Amino acid sequence: WLYGRYEVYPEVPLGIKAVVVAIYEPPQESSKDHIQILSDPKHEIVDEIARNLGLTKVGWIFTDLVPIANGKVKNFRNMNTHFLSAQEIITSADLQNSNPNPCRLTEEGVFGSKFVTVCVTGNSDNEIHMEGYQVSNQCMGLVKDDILIPTKDAPELAYIRESNETNYVPDVFFMEKDKYGNEIKKLGRPLPVEYLLIDVPVSTPKEPQATFPILKERNPFPVENRLLESSIQDFNSFARYITQFRSAEFFDSVADLHVLVFLANLDIIPLREFMGPLLDAVKMGDREAAREWSYLDPWSNLQALVQASTMN
Repeated sequence: WLYGRYEVYPEVPLGIKAVVVAIYEPPQESSKDHIQILSDPKHEIVDEIARNLGLTKVGWIFTDLVPIANGKVKNFRNMNTHFLSAQEIITSADLQNSNPNPCRLTEEGVFGSKFVTVCVTGNSDNEIHMEGYQVSNQCMGLVKDDILIPTKDAPELAYIRESNETNYVPDVFFMEKDKYGNEIKKLGRPLPVEYLLIDVPVSTPKEPQATFPILKERNPFPVENRLLESSIQDFNSFARYITQFRSAEFFDSVADLHVLVFLANLDIIPLREFMGPLLDAVKMGDREAAREWSYLDPWSNLQALVQASTMN
């Protein structure tokens, strides 16, 4: 998940941009053409931590990078194949439906979504780059009503369900030009997925900008939910991480979304209910307030357990 904040984008009238400051990786399974995001028992805590840091979930990001040689990667997505597969588009629509945009001018109180999809892939020069997308409101409606489904062997094509005895599905049409340049109406069985996509500009700053401290000459805290031995999050990995820092560097050690989520989920010493002042300090970049929090009993007790575990 992409966590960040919305800011005014003055380059276009009424422009809004999503500024991403952190990424959280939920449990997931992936295949050639789609990603399945699994149930995450920590999702409420992650959203709570982000909210207290002044952040919100602005989108999701995935990759399809396959290395070749000399730092190059394969190019899978182009106008001759697809930009997003049908399954990826359906997932994007479902996520946009789950994260609607508040609107005072509608009876429902919401309209559309600002939630974005970012794909890190290889371009035509076999270089790594990012592509940003949203799906149309029509696509959101089709997915919400369970009308749009993927095809089995063609990722560039979706399919409109057919009516049955219990459900009536209206016909959905799209327009395309034949070889003579005439516009013809076609039934969306199948439906090319590019009719459902909206390009969203995505970029990185010319000069790197960091919301949280960048650790130098320190091993970072493991990222959650990765099936790698080096990414196991447990008390021992936390102890190894935290002992790299002096007490004067407390702010740098905890100003990290992964660390804060781990602390909030600790069973050995419940910290979640005490973390409000710490999250406020991280949000404001107040190193002194964070250090004062480290003198309180919850962190002192945790430090004692860390010292005991590293002595064994």
